[in-house]
Amino acid sequence: MQKDNPNTERYIAIARACLKAINDTAANSGSREEKIQAVYEAIDQAFQAEFSEYRQSVAIMATVLERIASGQLDSEKAADLARKTLDQQPEATRNALMH
Repeated sequence: MQKDNPNTERYIAIARACLKAINDTAANSGSREEKIQAVYEAIDQAFQAEFSEYRQSVAIMATVLERIASGQLDSEKAADLARKTLDQQPEATRNALMH
């Protein structure tokens, strides 16, 4: 496990969700397909939870870029808007690598 990897905590949370689903389904008498589906859903939920902040940040930045691209702002206002948007992004999205 790489301690300096910014995604380590995310990977651990996803791994925990997977292991919990696997353990929960091991005791379950459901079919193999039902167990696979349960693990798949646990993985999906963990990914959704871990990356929701990224998606929200990207959506905000896309809106700002659209406004800048519209040409309605002079270069100073566009630069100011870009700086303010970058300053407001969540800490978890700053300099974090996405895989």
